[in-house]
Amino acid sequence: MVALVTAGALLTGCGPDFSGLRLRIAAGSQGGVYSDLAQPLADAWAADLGIERPAVLATQGSRDNLNRVESGGADVAFVAADLAAEAAAAKPGKLAALARIHDDYLHIVVRSDSLYTSVPMLKGRHIAVGSPESGVEYIAERVLQVAGLTDSVSVQRLSLEDSLKALESRTVDALFWSGGLPTPLITQYTQKVGLRLLDMSALMPGMQAFSPVYGSATIPGSTYNQPGPVTTLVVPNFLVVPTSMPDAVAEALTRGLFDARPALAEANRAALSIDVHPGIETEPLPLHPGALSYYRSVKT
Repeated sequence: MVALVTAGALLTGCGPDFSGLRLRIAAGSQGGVYSDLAQPLADAWAADLGIERPAVLATQGSRDNLNRVESGGADVAFVAADLAAEAAAAKPGKLAALARIHDDYLHIVVRSDSLYTSVPMLKGRHIAVGSPESGVEYIAERVLQVAGLTDSVSVQRLSLEDSLKALESRTVDALFWSGGLPTPLITQYTQKVGLRLLDMSALMPGMQAFSPVYGSATIPGSTYNQPGPVTTLVVPNFLVVPTSMPDAVAEALTRGLFDARPALAEANRAALSIDVHPGIETEPLPLHPGALSYYRSVKT
């Protein structure tokens, strides 16, 4: 990547020529916000930089995405802030952020005809905790620990779609999902099966003791036609790149992200929250110097 951009700059004698640049975006599973946003973002970057359309990689989620960037298997990744914070502490200086993008809301979902009204009531039950190596699995493990359920539930690691199918067939009693509002697949199954969200107010102090990136938020009842609002955990998401990415590339990608906001919001409403002002709030992961140049250029 460095060689391609440097050679292009020498040939043009002015700004970088990105025409030989190839990018891979680690997104997520189909039906999730990462996947929804990655497709129009790839289109926008291809048009803005004059490059071949970046490859959008279907993945298991945040942890898988981080592994791919660290191993050189992806150039840009959608990553939840809690896992990004863990990676920054474990391997300082290896990863950087282009932007804070949307926030994800934790969904703890049961059938509306079930008797479960709190997380501790799931003791002894079967629970879908997200795909292996996903950010959902990471949060679910922490929630179960705080609720004292780590050794008293049967866990299945399933994608969101498979989790919903299992809930429909009563193979599982509850599922965990972390995503934007609304998550289309949950809306679809709420209408089809009848689903209900569990409130986790009582667990929030324990979760915030795990990580300062966790916030508390409300999912309005109108989001999924629920009886009322529920309190849940909210976690930001970052666009993550290796620190070795050339500054010119990082700056161009950051600019392209914010220029593409209308197309991203059309793909998923979660993108409505993408803005340059919260975009710089990526602590504890540092901003890439190229991204920082973009923010300075727009006087953020």
